[in-house]
Amino acid sequence: MNEHPSPRTAPAPARLEFAMRFTSTPRGARLARRLVSHRLDAWGFAYGSDVNETVTLVTAELVANAVRHGCVPGRDFAVRLVMDGRLVRVEVSDARGERVPLLSLREPPGDHESGRGLLLVAALADRWGAEPRVNGPGKTVWAEYDA
Repeated sequence: MNEHPSPRTAPAPARLEFAMRFTSTPRGARLARRLVSHRLDAWGFAYGSDVNETVTLVTAELVANAVRHGCVPGRDFAVRLVMDGRLVRVEVSDARGERVPLLSLREPPGDHESGRGLLLVAALADRWGAEPRVNGPGKTVWAEYDA
């Protein structure tokens, strides 16, 4: 008798989700980045692993953009982290729907100190994009990583 379940009878991997709102400040961005890394570790992607470091870095770029470009006074930004099988998706929602990132990215001219965050997201994530926010005004910028 076969003691190992066949692929047809094996249970589907659990879908895990973490969501939280943060103040639109540098402190809120730091906290979001740390909590995403902590949650990934709790889900089995240890600190220092490729998945944890990559998704945490992508999160850091997205939340920095939400604080810098998506901030509306008095409004928070939200982070949602989902693991579905081996797919890890991070979503960052802010209140500025009129400031949507360009999906065709070019490097900023000269030696500007900013403007390269989404180039990094595009290089590290398997897919990324932006869409109107579902539950309120603004937008959601998301990135997916195949772990």
